[in-house]
Amino acid sequence: MASLSYDLTLAGLSVGSAAALTGIGLIVTHRATGVLNFAHGAIAMVCAYLLRHLTVEWDWPLWLAAAVTLLVVAPAIGLVLERVVFRPLAVLGGDPAQTLVASIGVFVLLVGGAALIWGQGARADAPTLVSADPWGQLAAAVVLALAVWGGTRFTRFGGELRAVVDDRRLAVLAGIDADRVAAAGWAFGSFTAGLTGVLLAPYVRLDPYGMPLLVMEVVAVAVAARMRNLPVAVVVALGIGVAQSQLTRLHPSGWGEPLLQAVGANLFVVALLIAALVLPGIGTGDALPRTATARVPTPPGAWIVAVVLFFLPLGFAGSDLTTSVQVPALGVILLSLVVVTGRGGQISLGQAAYAGLGALFTALLAAGRFPGLPELPTLAALAVAVLLVAPLGLLTGWPAISRHGLALALATFAVGVGVSRFVFAQPYATSGLTLGRPAGFDGDRAYYLLELALLGGALLLVAALRRGRTGRALAAMRDHEAGAAAAGVPVRTLKLGAFVTGAALAALGGGMLGMGFQAFDPAAYDPVRGLLWFAAVVVLGADSLLGALLAAALLVGLDAGARGGVAAAVIGVLAVLIGRFPGGPYEALRAATHHLHRHPHLTPLGRAVRTALLGAPSEPTPPARTPHPPAPLTPTAHHTGTPASRTPPSHMDAPHPTSKATPPGPQPPERRQPPEPPAPTEPPHQPASFELPAPSGPPEPHAPQEPVGPPRPTSLEAHGLYLSYDGFTALHDVSLTVPPAKVTALVGPNGAGKSSLFHCLAGALRPDRGRIVFGGRDITRVPAHARTRIGVARTFQQLAVFPTLTVAENVRVGAERGRVRDPAASDRALRLFELDSVRDRPAEGLPTGTLRRVELARALAGDPHVLLLDEPAAGLDTAEVAALARILRALAADGTALLVVEHDLDLVAGLADRVYVLTAGRVVASGPADQVLDPRPAPEGGPP
Repeated sequence: MASLSYDLTLAGLSVGSAAALTGIGLIVTHRATGVLNFAHGAIAMVCAYLLRHLTVEWDWPLWLAAAVTLLVVAPAIGLVLERVVFRPLAVLGGDPAQTLVASIGVFVLLVGGAALIWGQGARADAPTLVSADPWGQLAAAVVLALAVWGGTRFTRFGGELRAVVDDRRLAVLAGIDADRVAAAGWAFGSFTAGLTGVLLAPYVRLDPYGMPLLVMEVVAVAVAARMRNLPVAVVVALGIGVAQSQLTRLHPSGWGEPLLQAVGANLFVVALLIAALVLPGIGTGDALPRTATARVPTPPGAWIVAVVLFFLPLGFAGSDLTTSVQVPALGVILLSLVVVTGRGGQISLGQAAYAGLGALFTALLAAGRFPGLPELPTLAALAVAVLLVAPLGLLTGWPAISRHGLALALATFAVGVGVSRFVFAQPYATSGLTLGRPAGFDGDRAYYLLELALLGGALLLVAALRRGRTGRALAAMRDHEAGAAAAGVPVRTLKLGAFVTGAALAALGGGMLGMGFQAFDPAAYDPVRGLLWFAAVVVLGADSLLGALLAAALLVGLDAGARGGVAAAVIGVLAVLIGRFPGGPYEALRAATHHLHRHPHLTPLGRAVRTALLGAPSEPTPPARTPHPPAPLTPTAHHTGTPASRTPPSHMDAPHPTSKATPPGPQPPERRQPPEPPAPTEPPHQPASFELPAPSGPPEPHAPQEPVGPPRPTSLEAHGLYLSYDGFTALHDVSLTVPPAKVTALVGPNGAGKSSLFHCLAGALRPDRGRIVFGGRDITRVPAHARTRIGVARTFQQLAVFPTLTVAENVRVGAERGRVRDPAASDRALRLFELDSVRDRPAEGLPTGTLRRVELARALAGDPHVLLLDEPAAGLDTAEVAALARILRALAADGTALLVVEHDLDLVAGLADRVYVLTAGRVVASGPADQVLDPRPAPEGGPP
């Protein structure tokens, strides 16, 4: 027994050493570049194939082939990737989502290239570089870990590496060659990937799909080390390797035997699931780059062409449509990614798991083998399978609530790998399964017509989710999650809904694909397929219905008409070029062919003929532009429940933008920022600053709205708030009151806790102790979107607009989700802030002053009782700041309670009724602005 334990321990150390090498490489690459290299396993696979090719096919000596593979080719791959793929992304700003998409593209490209060069079959004759004795591999892992640790701690390069990791731009300004540091990190990471591949190849299946996935399973050791701590990564890798080997000694009887065997063979997958779903996530930021999710304009007639092409197989193909029936099924699966990724902006690398579950459940239900349910007809089995799989979308939807970017990618990938290993790969679940087609649809032609009908229904569903109130809410969540929550969008519920809907569509497509094959094939739903599908949808238009259909046709057609791997190679090339063409292939093609477009015009003879026939002038005169006066606002003396109907008193009316009149009240001084030049596309009559137009004309009738009752004074209060981060106290016994019809200001130095207090009031943070009361109700635990719906709205220091929505749609989101839902509120808010001239333009690219108006209009469209403003004057010029002050005074005069966090003390002095001074998380002074901000020195022992 002792001998067996010793042998199993040695075997576990061998596996754990290879996993440690993978973890070291991933950590070094991530620390040098900030990239979680999803292509690490693919690089390992390519190096293993190359070593085998040099030794087996070309008869090179093993030492020479290993030297060329590990010391030349592997680092060269890393250098090429850094220079061609990831450096352009770093120049663009190093968006983690874009680098993630690019690394997945490299993975897909290398897998497809290996399949093209070496074929898709497994190889069992890989050379053994190091004997089965684990001590050599363990020594290699320990030596590499010590070398990296010493190099990063005690060398100049290590200092440069840490500086680049902390802030690449500041490191460049300090004279550090960040590109050289990143290139060295990529070269070393690729070297460790190659070493892992050649060490593992003799003991595992060497094929283009199996080895990359096996290597990526051990990413858990790097995640457990938080992508930073090398000793932790080595210890975790060795511990999991030994534990996995020791589990093979257990042979329980009964129902637990297959489960324990599955866990024992896939302990690294279990660790990946725990690391991705339980441990604190790594990486933040938006789920996907804006360019990947922006709606691609549909060319005229494109849908007609698509319909003709999808019906074409029925007219010109023979009775055998084996290849064609795969396209509509895969199209439905890819539409699930349009919902989750394109519309919801969430990374989902596990859709293959839901597609496979749809096919598996359909087969089990049709065969009468699903526990607790009788045998069902095939079409009914498909419908029930979709209903059963849809709730399982919570497996990836729940982590998405608290995870973003890289962490969400790992969580969804872990779920996909877990389902593949613990369900699809287990004989007790899939052995002996057959999957027929529905009665009456046995032939390929009839079944293809059924698929087209189901595809049409899926298209209608996804199109409905891209329009209307739900579509705007999804787009708002995708563009700016915190801004969407502040506008009243229930982000958590919406995320879960997107993942559940995506799981249902994927299950439908997976069941259709299984019926097309007339069998359940686990290989068709491999996690690597999920990566390929995700990359295809992103590069061809994540929010495009036609893009999903085109991706399905390309993936099926390229591999069917050529050697396997062509589709992966093509999609991989498009994905790795995302840094060169951030707008995607459509925008790149449009830019490349722009000069080919001809603009026809009449010749002099043509103009003369037109004049003779029609009596038209030879040169049409452009019509004179008539200025459009601002639309009148509804004058009223009472709070009516809609923000645009709140007309400020006459003494608050702002002059016309061209007027030279001086606004009443103290004026803020000149801002340090130079006036922002108008954008080239800004209409010439657009005012440079936002001002309140004076009411004129008869009152406009009120649109129907929800009854809100008589107005009542409503204040926001904080009582004894405490908040700490990792032992640092951000707020200590902070109390304040934001009364109605007053402007309350919060000032203090950087790091004083102003933002922490602001986020607690807005619902983005929950204090450790204390209460937040609104209108007599304790709202301490009420989330941000719910606070908006009861009347507490906010703006952001960094603009929180939704760039893919138009200006009108931005404001409409606030009107639809606010306290009062009035169909006319968004139009009145647009007129109030003079945004009618740009209402149909996308928010992306508009000047800062205009976007500040958009954000304020969105916040006021829901008729809040309390408005929280975080640095509202940031980025505005002098005229815009003056106009902002007039608007805020008018809102306060109409009964709104305002809290302003602002660094400009002159603006605060001329605007605020009461000021709170925060220092080191404590309120050190409060009172009227003229007393708290008195420039005279405070008496001895008095407040600062």
